[in-house]
Amino acid sequence: MEKRSKLQVTAVFLAFLAMGFGDAVGPFVGLVREHYQTSNFMATLIPSTSLLMFLLLSIPMGIYQDKKGKKHVMVVGLSIALLGLLLPILGGLKADEPDSFPYSMFLLTVLLLGAGLTILQVAGNPIMRDVSPEGRYSRNLSLAQFVKAIGSLSGPLIPVIAARYFHAGWDIIFPIYAVSLLITLAILVPTPIHEKKDPDSHPATFRSSFALLRNPFVALMTLGIFLYVGAEVSVSSGIPIYLEDKYHLDIQKLGLAGTSLFFFWLMTGRFLGAVILTWMKASKFLILTTLFSVAGLLLLLFGGKSMAIVSISLIGISFANIFPLIFSITIDKMPERTNELSGLMITAIVGGAVLPPIMGKVADLTNTGTGLLVPLVAILYILYLSFVVPGRLKREPAN
Repeated sequence: MEKRSKLQVTAVFLAFLAMGFGDAVGPFVGLVREHYQTSNFMATLIPSTSLLMFLLLSIPMGIYQDKKGKKHVMVVGLSIALLGLLLPILGGLKADEPDSFPYSMFLLTVLLLGAGLTILQVAGNPIMRDVSPEGRYSRNLSLAQFVKAIGSLSGPLIPVIAARYFHAGWDIIFPIYAVSLLITLAILVPTPIHEKKDPDSHPATFRSSFALLRNPFVALMTLGIFLYVGAEVSVSSGIPIYLEDKYHLDIQKLGLAGTSLFFFWLMTGRFLGAVILTWMKASKFLILTTLFSVAGLLLLLFGGKSMAIVSISLIGISFANIFPLIFSITIDKMPERTNELSGLMITAIVGGAVLPPIMGKVADLTNTGTGLLVPLVAILYILYLSFVVPGRLKREPAN
């Protein structure tokens, strides 16, 4: 039984590694603009196409997995993502030949990859509860997000390593990702996973999914996911511009192997969060990590140049566990509505496409420092939420 349990957890962790591959669409923007000689607008269609999948697919797939099961949906997601990765491989994409693969087909590749990994997130986040021991869901979800961050870092790292050490083009990322997904499928498909079914659960529908938003607890937590993801994307994109404008400091020179310092500490924080959650309650840790997030942002804005690196490290570490904490606390509160809640909260990831333009507009009207007040306000809301959560957990009925 213990061996089977370890195999289940391994399969789910590999799926989280694959989820991180979806974040490779960020580095694709610059590479594709150079490869296809496109306009900035055409290049930015790449992340927009991926984010659109969260908006369109999350709730429908949450309903579908209520009928078919989370493991089945994970296999569907991995298969669709694999199909997207196979297109440039079979289509003959070559990094040094712009005409080797049509841009329209590259967008289809990104669409399929985004669709598959969106579906994977809908199933993967709640299935971690099924393979986790009692009381270890928040801890394991933070650890899984750490594994996902490794997959995310592979996006900017693989092309650099391929060029520097193997004289290969950035297109090598597709066969590497495809092999990884094949290995994940080979382990996941034959592995039996017992999915917990609450006796009070009922069939999920579009109506029942959106009706959950009438529950104040669900509405608060879903908004928390929306604002957190928006804040994370805003900070990761806004910090380099802020440091350059205010201190003439190039953060790219301070990254680990050319990657962002913020994302390095974000990954580190997720690992540390998994350790901390072995002895601290999730609701208390949410308060603590959000307090440090606010402190880090304030230190960045008012701490001066000498504290810039310290503040970025603090922001990364403290931001790291907010998403898995909000997600796991919500699912643990209402396990009978797992599939509907997962669909709603994964849809809320679209906040990553909403808050950054708002921050950019504020920065254009004022300055980049004032623009960073947008993610600060978002995190202040989550700080408020973290103090509200314990009371909600005690007072409110599950449904």
